[in-house]
Amino acid sequence: MSTLTRQTLTHLDWLEAEAIHIMREVAGQCANPVLLFSGGKDSICMLRLAEKAFRPGRFPFPLMHIDTGHNYREVTDFRDKRAAELGERLIVRSVEDSMARGTVVLKTPDESRNKHQSVTLLEAIEEFGFDACIGGARRDEEKARAKERIMSFRDEFGQWDPKNQRPELWNLYNARAHKGENIRAFPISNWTELDVWQYIEREQLELPSIYFAHVRPVVRKNGLLQPVTDVTPAKPGDVVEDVQVRFRTVGDITCTAPVESAADTVAKILLETATTTITERGATRMDDQTSEASMEQRKKEGYF
Repeated sequence: MSTLTRQTLTHLDWLEAEAIHIMREVAGQCANPVLLFSGGKDSICMLRLAEKAFRPGRFPFPLMHIDTGHNYREVTDFRDKRAAELGERLIVRSVEDSMARGTVVLKTPDESRNKHQSVTLLEAIEEFGFDACIGGARRDEEKARAKERIMSFRDEFGQWDPKNQRPELWNLYNARAHKGENIRAFPISNWTELDVWQYIEREQLELPSIYFAHVRPVVRKNGLLQPVTDVTPAKPGDVVEDVQVRFRTVGDITCTAPVESAADTVAKILLETATTTITERGATRMDDQTSEASMEQRKKEGYF
């Protein structure tokens, strides 16, 4: 790396090198880190970066997914398959576990479990004693995430204070934390959605099928497409349509909407992504429609 000049490296090369550097910094500075892996496109890129950072050895951390219990089956099946292919340990903790313990109580049976992932994540961090969680969040996704440092400090209660973050000069990162505190590290923080898809194309990464165009029953609500599933059935008066869609992001079924699209290859998705004027979360996240500050509030409570 030291013998290469900026002129010999592509944009993706520089992003990849920075992300690998950050992963190695976390592994070197933290005693017990974990890599968050959901089976989504960003975390799939994170796995490839971890391979490049640490292979042929094993990853110096396990993989972990905080599952709401209402995630798309295509994605969780892919999650399990990919972890098995890599031969890496996968820890799955579910919001349903927290519900059984009584630490998560839903206001109504059909309330979205997405925001309650914070509780389950903090419980898992305490259970395993993790001092750093490596995640695939990006600054271009949402306003609150744009405020966050690459090494995001969380206090002993798991809370994020945007006014109490460490300076990050050049590529010097401080991942050290006292007992009980936690670091959330975001190696692809500076990547865009387009960067992610270009990396997927370059590395020929396999993805869950729902990222590509397919026909799915949906209901149009508040400018978004709500998928019709066992978890989100159509209500009286809803008009159900079979629409060709794909998912730009994946998560809890109750709050992740697809977008209309005929893009059934990575090349076609790249073209759509390059020309869209709506942010990824703005086009797909029903839970972020409630308030402009909803993500920031959840992050202050311990969210990713």
